[in-house]
Amino acid sequence: MSEAVRPLKDASAALIDELCAIVGEKHVLIDAADMAGYLIDWTRQFSGDAIAVVRPSRTDEVSRIVKLCGSAGVCIVPQGGNTGLAGGGIPSSVTPSIVLSLSRMNTIRHFDEAGRTVVAEAGVVLEALQAYVDERELFFPLMFGAKGSCSIGGTLATNAGGSNVVRYGNTRELCLGLEAVLPDGSVFNGLTGLRKDNTGYDLKDLLIGSEGTLGIITAAVFRLFPKPLTRVTAFLSMTSVDAAVQALNRIQDRTGQSVEAFEYVPAPVLGAVEKAFPELRSPLEGPVETGVLLEVGSSRVSDAKADDTGSTHLATELLLVLEEMMESGDLLDAAIATSEQQRSDLWRMRESVLEAILEYGASYHFDISLPLANISWFLQEMDEMAAALGFETLTIGHLGDGNLHYALVCSDRERWQTLPLGRAKEKAFELLRRLNGSFSAEHGIGQSKLDVMRALKEPAQLDAMRAIKRALDPEGIMNPGRLVPLAE
Repeated sequence: MSEAVRPLKDASAALIDELCAIVGEKHVLIDAADMAGYLIDWTRQFSGDAIAVVRPSRTDEVSRIVKLCGSAGVCIVPQGGNTGLAGGGIPSSVTPSIVLSLSRMNTIRHFDEAGRTVVAEAGVVLEALQAYVDERELFFPLMFGAKGSCSIGGTLATNAGGSNVVRYGNTRELCLGLEAVLPDGSVFNGLTGLRKDNTGYDLKDLLIGSEGTLGIITAAVFRLFPKPLTRVTAFLSMTSVDAAVQALNRIQDRTGQSVEAFEYVPAPVLGAVEKAFPELRSPLEGPVETGVLLEVGSSRVSDAKADDTGSTHLATELLLVLEEMMESGDLLDAAIATSEQQRSDLWRMRESVLEAILEYGASYHFDISLPLANISWFLQEMDEMAAALGFETLTIGHLGDGNLHYALVCSDRERWQTLPLGRAKEKAFELLRRLNGSFSAEHGIGQSKLDVMRALKEPAQLDAMRAIKRALDPEGIMNPGRLVPLAE
């Protein structure tokens, strides 16, 4: 080991030497400045410390690192693009740990044209995978704002969702197999890409969404889809959330289940976006009641065929159902994008919402899901309760799949400190339980929701999760203190 490598603690010197022997000195970061970006999350709410940040490039290196750390009693915190919102990829400051960054494992290993699958390593950035697939005239539909920096491993570890779940499902539905390093350092190779393989417990589905607590995902095989030949993007002003849910089903029926996105963007959120980003304006001239960003897409040639007016069959079908809804009074107004620039502007408006909320003032964000029929009940009761407690609310969501990002906000950051946030959270979780909802939809548990997990998850489910954790990770070295709360 050269003099440039200075371990944080003398007791860690031997471990650092051995890690350097596995991945090379320049890929074992121990300087505080070099590690800083790996030790704090995107929200800036969670931070920690680590003996080192280790950056392997191959699965066999990951295996050797896991075996080494296991024998040394050092915990491992896997990390992808570090775009998580629940602190799941950040080490604690108490448990001796390394951060295992998968950013160098960024190879697309295999493309199967006949089977329409692709094998990508965990460090491949989502946008890079989409570009690779697009060049081969296919489509990988996972879509959310962090696509330019999030990694495939992270999306799998959290079972990420996004705006296209209404049609294609979460990451779990897109994955056909995994390669992973288990807590004892053994390698699980399940990259066959088979659609059918009923040969026992499905370890793939157990590892997806486990947030690195059961193993380290190193590669995955994904389903691919035909590239849409035509898309229609529109912004709707509906009379109510219930009317929007009914519109979703009517549009699905008319277009052959072609809805790719159905995003809830109500008037207060539009106002916050316009305030934070003056160049972004509502596409509708009048006031928006219940705003919905809608996108339908089809890979069928018949849907892409244009008539004498230049309108595609898909666009014509959508216009017909929108006209019917306007006649019934459920739809107040609509704007349809007529160019790729207009479509891009609509999506930029939607993807700027989180930044706009953070700019608005102090905030607390719920990531929840509900049965579609219960969403309006939740919003009405929760909004009334929040107002009574002195909060404002800014809510967006993937309405098509029942996922709401409900934010309690206050423009006065000093006043925020006096508001009863604990009481508001308690009421929200009570309401969710009554309406058969979930307190975590797509952002995961990490460390931010451990208390809620302990309080609201069924005891039998928690016991089963703890038993699985003990069975696969008896030494407790894999991302400890995340996802699974300790028994009291």
